[in-house]
Amino acid sequence: MVPARYRPDPLDAPLYVAGPEGPWDEVGDRLEDAGRALVCTTWGQWLAAVLLDPALRPLLGSDWPRYRQTAPAAGRMRFAVSRFVVRHSAAAALNVPVDGLELGYAPDGQPLVRGAGADLEVSLAHTGELIVVGVSRTGPIGVDVQDADRDVSFDVPPGQLCTAQERVALAALPEGERRARLLWLWTLKEAYARALGHGLRRAPSTVGFDRDERGRAVLAGAPREGDAGGAWTFTTHPVQGRYLVGAAHRRRSVLPAADRKAQVDSGSRSAAAPLEERGDGPAAPLRLLRPVTSGRGEGRRTR
Repeated sequence: MVPARYRPDPLDAPLYVAGPEGPWDEVGDRLEDAGRALVCTTWGQWLAAVLLDPALRPLLGSDWPRYRQTAPAAGRMRFAVSRFVVRHSAAAALNVPVDGLELGYAPDGQPLVRGAGADLEVSLAHTGELIVVGVSRTGPIGVDVQDADRDVSFDVPPGQLCTAQERVALAALPEGERRARLLWLWTLKEAYARALGHGLRRAPSTVGFDRDERGRAVLAGAPREGDAGGAWTFTTHPVQGRYLVGAAHRRRSVLPAADRKAQVDSGSRSAAAPLEERGDGPAAPLRLLRPVTSGRGEGRRTR
């Protein structure tokens, strides 16, 4: 499925962070070098630290009622951990204490970071044990994660998922490769929709993906690098041999601060929809030290 000459950029690979204590330095390095970073972890490894944190309630903030009302218990725990991972990742990106941030939500349900002069795009996805957070200071970002052995064709017929061109290409593949390509397509389309802020209101079959001459994922029919469409970067990554993580990022032009504020105030993400826990189903430039959780009386210093 991937041309032999294609070698993913190591800067795009997800960073595994085992808990609130980090390490977070490499997240800062990625933001400095690439303008974006992917953080992944398993919620079980964070669970004890999250539940024992004396600042659990204030850090969850407006999410506290939802945390208390979420059932079953495993869902409640995963909800709390995912919000902590978002907060710590955002704090690392902005070089601020964790309690200096406030989480809100875009109309499509993806997290928004407020406070501390935040100029940060964030995306969250999880399935099974894995939680993935994308952070960007250079433009919109979207992430998705799927079980690597998931049979997408069972959940979403190719006619609803794929463009006509993609269906023709799929029909020429052996069954095993076809299933892997469908998963690749689904993961990229989910990540792209989240980066755009469309959620699931845009049919997956309305956008197509292909590979360029170097084997990189690109929008089918889009201008190549150097043109308007070349600003998008799409990547997929196997994680732990069990998951496929997809990411979509568009590097924006540098705008004056007043223009960026106007863009945010006018709402670059589209019409309102309730926050969804997107789990197992398809519907469903700074160098930094680790962020400090409130309640520990520590400070943060930049290098």
